[in-house]
Amino acid sequence: MNYEGVLTKMQTEVGSPIQYYLIFENDFLNVNQLLNKKVSIKFVGFKCLNCGLAKKIYRQGFCYDCFYEIPQAADWIMRPELSTAHLDKEDRDLEYEKKVQLQPHIVYLANSSNVKVGVTRKTQVPTRWIDQGAHEAIEIVEVPNRYLAGITEVALKNHVGDKTNWRTMLKNDIQDENLVDWREKLKQFIPKEAASYFLESNTETNLEFPVIQYPQKPKSLNLQKTPNYEGVLKGIKGQYLIFEDDTVFNVRSNEGNVVVISVN
Repeated sequence: MNYEGVLTKMQTEVGSPIQYYLIFENDFLNVNQLLNKKVSIKFVGFKCLNCGLAKKIYRQGFCYDCFYEIPQAADWIMRPELSTAHLDKEDRDLEYEKKVQLQPHIVYLANSSNVKVGVTRKTQVPTRWIDQGAHEAIEIVEVPNRYLAGITEVALKNHVGDKTNWRTMLKNDIQDENLVDWREKLKQFIPKEAASYFLESNTETNLEFPVIQYPQKPKSLNLQKTPNYEGVLKGIKGQYLIFEDDTVFNVRSNEGNVVVISVN
């Protein structure tokens, strides 16, 4: 079977284990069903997720021009503390910014390679944790806008990590942590503007990924350098496909690439 289309991040469905789907324009693929099968990925070209033109992808699935113009790629996406919609102040498109920024946001702790702090819209729980490959996570605060979440994350970053080590996450070289204890320990560092939004009594969420074999020395597949790859799929974790030969493919970082996926 051949599936052709533009890569976008895999859609997920909570379960034991999590179910993963690749969605193409005219088709979709339940990736879990490919486990233990030979899968080939062939790079065909580029298609910007915004303008749809066959232009080289710059970042986040967008071409260079779109990346620097559209609100979906503005700095406040990666740095929530830069959000200004709550002040009625436009960055690139105030209507879009109000829609995204002025809604409930969660500051959370997730353990994927180590305990880290992060921010997501409430509607993206637990999707955000799945995308990061976190096997456990817990909400710390729920605030009414992105700015408050951002300044809380900045304050907590001084006391806990904010990055995932993707190699450690993929190797499953991880330790269970008591995230309730972590939450209580970090409570004192929450900025006063967000302190009243602290979540007292929630418990941690545990997630199970569909992995048969973890890589010992993960090596990342670069489609520009290796436009044709074939391997036996052994697992899916975060937004990565894990193959038998320790090759790993980050679907999300290849958004905007047009591929043909063949299953034998």
